[in-house]
Amino acid sequence: MPKKLSRRLQELQSKVEERPYEPTEALKLLKETATAKFPESAEAHIRLGIDPKYTDQQLRTTVSLPKGTGQVVRVAVIAKGEKVTEATNAGADIAGSEELIGEIQNGMMDFDRLIATPDMMPQVAKLGRLLGPRGLMPSPKGGTVTFDLTQAIEEFKAGKLEFRADRTGIVHVMFGKASFSAEDLLLNLKSLQETIDRNRPSGAKGRFWRSIFISATMGPAIEVDIPSLRDMKAAEAA
Repeated sequence: MPKKLSRRLQELQSKVEERPYEPTEALKLLKETATAKFPESAEAHIRLGIDPKYTDQQLRTTVSLPKGTGQVVRVAVIAKGEKVTEATNAGADIAGSEELIGEIQNGMMDFDRLIATPDMMPQVAKLGRLLGPRGLMPSPKGGTVTFDLTQAIEEFKAGKLEFRADRTGIVHVMFGKASFSAEDLLLNLKSLQETIDRNRPSGAKGRFWRSIFISATMGPAIEVDIPSLRDMKAAEAA
């Protein structure tokens, strides 16, 4: 049975035409339709011409949003010896070694990003079943397996995000807060688009970009004109 839409969402959907919007126009509409009683995020849902069941068509990478995410990111670090102290001094919210692995095994998940040094990964591997479904398992591709803890912590706290295409080839990623200016959201969205293009899987054939929709957390989907976004220079977005 189809889910009944609330009156609020029905009214918001009536403001959105079924057509691709120029990026700035789409972002202004996103802000206009962010009427929930809590600070909503700005989300992008991008359908790509890939089939991730093939290894050469998978997309997993990171993007550093120039205007940040608008969120406080809690970073945990699993390391050993002096690296634990380095992580703490660099601003990690939680840092530890075997004892931290034990706490996570017992259900402690008070973090948004988990970074591990390469020498700890054999022990971190046992956390795969817990962390994998939550998207928290450290990985080299995601920039979360590294000895350069200071840089990694600073980047993730400043707005670096890890994202991947799901099994249907769609990327779901938060690219800011609806309270951001349309100009700041455009800078972040443009950075996301350029990152996806730079990391186009080698096995992707034919039309790579199929559709892109943006929305506030509780708002209606707004289609963005792909050629307009891709043709826009970063300087224009700024």
